[in-house]
Amino acid sequence: MVAEPNAGADVSAGEAAPFALSMREFVAMMAVLMACTALTVDIMLPSLPDIVAEFGLSDPNQQQYMVTLYLAAFAAGHIFAGPLADRYGRRPIILGGLVIYTAAALVAAVADSYAMLLAARAVQGFGAAGPRVVAVAVVRDRFVGRTMSQVMSFVLTVFIMLPVVAPSIGSVIAWASDWRWVFGFLVAFGVATFAWVALRLPETHPRTGVGSSPPVGMGMAVRAIFAERASVGYMIALGFLMGCLLAYVASSQQLFADVYGIVRWFPAVFAIVAGGMVVSSIVNASLVQRLGMRMISHTAAVTFVVLSLIGAIGAALFAVPAWLLVAHLTLAFFLIGIMLPNFNAIAMEPLGRIAGTGASFVGFVMTGLGAVLGGIVGQFFDGTIMPLAYGYCLYSIVILIMVFLTERGVLFKTVSN
Repeated sequence: MVAEPNAGADVSAGEAAPFALSMREFVAMMAVLMACTALTVDIMLPSLPDIVAEFGLSDPNQQQYMVTLYLAAFAAGHIFAGPLADRYGRRPIILGGLVIYTAAALVAAVADSYAMLLAARAVQGFGAAGPRVVAVAVVRDRFVGRTMSQVMSFVLTVFIMLPVVAPSIGSVIAWASDWRWVFGFLVAFGVATFAWVALRLPETHPRTGVGSSPPVGMGMAVRAIFAERASVGYMIALGFLMGCLLAYVASSQQLFADVYGIVRWFPAVFAIVAGGMVVSSIVNASLVQRLGMRMISHTAAVTFVVLSLIGAIGAALFAVPAWLLVAHLTLAFFLIGIMLPNFNAIAMEPLGRIAGTGASFVGFVMTGLGAVLGGIVGQFFDGTIMPLAYGYCLYSIVILIMVFLTERGVLFKTVSN
């Protein structure tokens, strides 16, 4: 486990100044803030057919807009959240984002048209960007290098547990009432999270006094980000990695229901696949301090290409049974869970002074590019697993190429903090 922050901790060793929260509460809070979007997306999946039926949508693929439009607005919100957090502090942006998120969830609960529902989802996604972006900035305020990757792995372990159970929560709510009460649940989630942050989270980026630094202008911050080869390269790789993740999320309900007839047990299957990321987060946290971020993530990237090639060839040659697809996707999610925290930490490491803006741009590219790439694969869904298999194959190759170019052709190297 990571040692808890304590007085006199040296920033160069991976820790910052004394901190009021215990490590457990800090990890839990950052996980909840970062899981806000994953929870909001995944909890809706079981209710998508009911929404299609209620609003009389002619094309079942239109239900995917509930995911992709939310994520597009979420990505756009990154542009504002990070720079504002660097200028005005972390707490106001987190709390303001939660207010927008909760209000939009309330509007979605009473929407009387699909257009109104989509508009509310977009606003909700925009508001969710604040907590997500600033949570990464808060972690970067507190930790650097391998320690940041280790802490992010602990955060992701808790983070993933929420979306793993989210479809089950959504199914229970939809069974007990209807899909509108799913948004009622999200309203309660937003209110509870707001209260927790307001009462417990101290400011980690002071604007005045000891430890403060003058705000960096937007133009200078953007130039600083794009001057960092590692930040740009891994940011793009994260976008394609998120494209793989969102391609599955956007089409998973249709994939298992239409191809394999799995409806009742869909939440359980979804949890099994997502569970691969839970395991990988634990594995990464235990190994990253010893082996390094690049050694672990580069190994995962190469393995991901091999796995995706096997999946594409298998899908083309024979009818893949449900159990084999679930096993394949679980392993893919395990590898994604290895790459995500390490790629993120490598991209953020050079951006300490502009952690808010840095997190916003990394998150914007990662989520925006991921939403577009995932949406493309999702819209190609044709009642088979082929679009997903081919999409994973293509995107995994691009990820490895980006890492290879960023590292100037040298993979698996060890870089000390």
